[in-house]
Amino acid sequence: MLSIFDQGPPPPCPSPFNLAAHVLRHADGVSDKTALSVLGPDSAQNWTYRNLKQAILGTGTGLLQAGLAPGDIALMRLGNTVDFPIAYLGAIAVGIVPVPTSSQLTEPETARMIDDLKPAAVLRDPVVACAAHPFQIKLGDLAAMRDLPPAAFQMGDPDRMGYVVYTSGTSGRPRAVAHAHRAIWARQMMVDGWYGLRETDRLCHAGAFNWTYTLGTGLMDPWTIGATALIPEPGTDLNDLPALLRQHNATIFAAAPGVFRKVLNSGEDITFPDLRHGLCAGEKLPRHLHERWVDATGTELYEAYGMSECSTFISSSPAHPARGNALGQPQPGRRVAILGPDGPVPQGQEGTIAVHRSDPGLMLTYLNAPDEADARMQGDWFLTGDQGAMAVDGQITYLGRDDDMMNAGGYRVSPVEVEAALSRYPGIAQVGAAAVEVKPDTFVIAAFYTGPEKLDDDALRTYVEANLARYKQPRAFIHLPELPAGGNGKLLRRALPAYFKATNE
Repeated sequence: MLSIFDQGPPPPCPSPFNLAAHVLRHADGVSDKTALSVLGPDSAQNWTYRNLKQAILGTGTGLLQAGLAPGDIALMRLGNTVDFPIAYLGAIAVGIVPVPTSSQLTEPETARMIDDLKPAAVLRDPVVACAAHPFQIKLGDLAAMRDLPPAAFQMGDPDRMGYVVYTSGTSGRPRAVAHAHRAIWARQMMVDGWYGLRETDRLCHAGAFNWTYTLGTGLMDPWTIGATALIPEPGTDLNDLPALLRQHNATIFAAAPGVFRKVLNSGEDITFPDLRHGLCAGEKLPRHLHERWVDATGTELYEAYGMSECSTFISSSPAHPARGNALGQPQPGRRVAILGPDGPVPQGQEGTIAVHRSDPGLMLTYLNAPDEADARMQGDWFLTGDQGAMAVDGQITYLGRDDDMMNAGGYRVSPVEVEAALSRYPGIAQVGAAAVEVKPDTFVIAAFYTGPEKLDDDALRTYVEANLARYKQPRAFIHLPELPAGGNGKLLRRALPAYFKATNE
């Protein structure tokens, strides 16, 4: 059997359609219910669905009155506050195309984005770095728009561009990923395929408002079914999360693996009477971390895999837990395959994870780089660039990025496998693996780790000899105060070889 998961397509997206209208579809029916609680140490700032809808549609009116028109692009340079999702959905509601960006970007980085996008306006918090643009709508003006008469939703073709997000390119040049309004329709497949989400849930996401993981999983998805979103206020110490989860009766907790690790290491009470389970995405969840969380809290963690071009489409869930080290399986309605150069590979064989072009969550294209988007297609399949293997029941094991795969003596080795083995060693808090050049054209695997102190290299070698095939074993072990990470906390494996070089000069 070939590595193809296809149980039929999801229901077609309605037309006409608007992403923000879909998110707020239950707002009038639950108008007095709390849609959002911004959690502080002593109290919470609460937004009812009525308040939220008014703020979003009032912002839509204000943006139109400011001179923007449907189809215009607005670059978002806002901080980690509730202003971010309100402006985002306010723009989408009236057909303006927002581009959410990290507040950590520098002025030169935003200058390249402005040159690339030619935005009609920049939505701007003055404390957030941004290159010059002739039309900037400042934070105070955005906030004042909330009280304006509500705009009507701009309904239209679900395939029209709804928003743009930036993703890192393998060339080092970020790419602008254009998504259609229908992308939110695709997220319904996550409700049962990952979340197990109910309208009675209180879903706490530990990320910042202006992180797309938070924007989707932490805010829009709960709102789409009429649930309550909980977001810790900016600057919250991760050690305070356990108390906040208990105090505010969180039933689901979503975060990146590093947050779960810090909660476990906080020394705080991590008993959560109301918590049903946790949701994990952003990077591969180490098996030992998963097991630690389950043992310590008595609740499960469900992992999801996705990318900027297609959000999350493979996951474990309460209805379908992952087996062993598998990620889970494609969500119902998804069409996913594992491809080799000639098409789908036999089940169990390694290949590139691919999603069918018909997926409603798949991007439209890379703005100003359509050739790059075309290059990611193999027939009707979009190539993720990640390696995986599909079992006979459809469960998929993640084997790492194609460009992260290491070559050791002619063998291709997944860094994820090496990292999973070493992460179980006492004294290692976090670990990353990469191939490093020890002499011209000679590469070995090196392991970079953090922990309270440097560990004995001979003991580590003895451990990996017992746990990894010879060609997978690191030949060097480098202790670092912290591992390199991107703005969203993901491990930057390609940055690791430079640390090896620095320690051997």
